[in-house]
Amino acid sequence: MRLLSFLFLLIAPACAQTTRVRIETTAGNFVIEVHRDWAPLGTDRFLTLVREKFFDNSRFFRVVAGKWAQFGIAGDPKVAQAWRPRTIPDDPVKQKNLPGYVAFAMTGPDKRTTQVYINLGDNSARNDPQGFAPFGKVVERMDVVEKLYSGYGENSGGGMRAGKQDRMFLEGNAFLDGQFPKLDKLIRARVIE
Repeated sequence: MRLLSFLFLLIAPACAQTTRVRIETTAGNFVIEVHRDWAPLGTDRFLTLVREKFFDNSRFFRVVAGKWAQFGIAGDPKVAQAWRPRTIPDDPVKQKNLPGYVAFAMTGPDKRTTQVYINLGDNSARNDPQGFAPFGKVVERMDVVEKLYSGYGENSGGGMRAGKQDRMFLEGNAFLDGQFPKLDKLIRARVIE
């Protein structure tokens, strides 16, 4: 009986239609509400990464004011490289890429892995037709997301399609902290029970 109860506790959160995740950062904390009915595959991947503490001690490596704040490359290069080839299929786009909405970055169809962005502006005209499917929305403290350090723009993490992120995967936080020391840190991400 105890085993069944334990298994239910593990499975039940993954089946919930909405789940809240607190993101603790050096700029403050904010909460993302994840909606499984918006994008079930993206939701399941995000919650798996949160539960496995994948995002802990990583960086907001691509923040462009008025556009997006991107994270999702593990600070430990071994972890980042292990997850890099683990793609998931696309979800249909059911929500628009409006300010506060959260989606996976990708290099093409069915190429989502671990990188996530939060829209800082209305990116629906560009991102919706390309298949970027929001799976959640910042529901508390969007002001924290808006104040994440954006001074490096695309220079510290843009170029996913052009292979410009290779050093992040090979060297992790050591590379980012050495070259881009002002980046805000993602301290931890936890499901709010």
